[in-house]
Amino acid sequence: MGKKKKNRKETAGLPVIGMDMGGTKILAGVISAESKILGTAKRSTKPEVGSEKVVDRMIKTAREVVEEVGLELGEVAALCTGAPGPLDPDQGIVWNAPNLGWDNVPLGKLLSEGLGIPAFIANDVDLGALGEHALGAGMGTQDMVGVFVGTGIGGGLILSGALRQGWRKAAAEVGHMTILAEGPVCGCGSRGCLEALASRTAIERDIWAGVKAGRESIVPQLMESDDRERLTSGVIADAYRQGDALVIEVIGRAQFYLGVGIAAVVNLVDPEMIVVGGGVVEALGESYLAPVRTVAYQYFMNKRGAKDVKIVPARLGDNAGLLGAAVYARQKLAKQ
Repeated sequence: MGKKKKNRKETAGLPVIGMDMGGTKILAGVISAESKILGTAKRSTKPEVGSEKVVDRMIKTAREVVEEVGLELGEVAALCTGAPGPLDPDQGIVWNAPNLGWDNVPLGKLLSEGLGIPAFIANDVDLGALGEHALGAGMGTQDMVGVFVGTGIGGGLILSGALRQGWRKAAAEVGHMTILAEGPVCGCGSRGCLEALASRTAIERDIWAGVKAGRESIVPQLMESDDRERLTSGVIADAYRQGDALVIEVIGRAQFYLGVGIAAVVNLVDPEMIVVGGGVVEALGESYLAPVRTVAYQYFMNKRGAKDVKIVPARLGDNAGLLGAAVYARQKLAKQ
């Protein structure tokens, strides 16, 4: 016989496992009923090994963090993981994740069977926005949009205090709004998406294009001195602070397009707050966000009280996804 399913009252005070799984790393945390992170564990994703082995790595990471905090899986209410989409959170299926090489993977079912506890999945950026709304920069707001600038640009939509995923569970694809119709090709195949203009990948592309064209830049020197193979957000931030003209120009262009994109979101949704996160934003802080804010306010349709719409930095960093996953898991358990 299978294990008896815990009822809502039995799970209410138990911790949950929050997880964030992307193309680079798997990060898991045990989160208490009071939303405190009791411990974390991390390992590389290694998507090249295939979906089955990646799921095994996720299960091992979950077991590891539970053991680390001195618990057993039977003392955990559920797991929720963020994953790249498109996906179906209701069915627990990742339909397509190009950076993982996944197609039609029943991730929720596999995790639940492997751990013996309920397992939920949701879009990783949705969970980041949910975390910031519940426990970070967006606390107390009813209408908030999270915009996260990293390898790509993702968004998460909170309306009337609740996460809104849309009819096809694909709402708030902020990074794939067309900003410049004849602009650079995006990874999705379209041209001129916000992601192709303002993501860290776009910034990196334009910096290297400038270097190859003969522009002076300290970026190669910084990478050599730090023994880095990749142009990271930290290197970009260092070059920016040291007055690298090429980097300042490229970032200025990305800031402009991000401001235009945020204005488009505000004109459509009219939220109280836009929370902006991601590696470049975290590395440069207000010096990155201030010009974005200035551009956005210029492009708001409703100029009256424009600055009442707060455009603020995210507070939770990598923990946003973990905490959002915990919130999501508890919401799903409460509905069962």
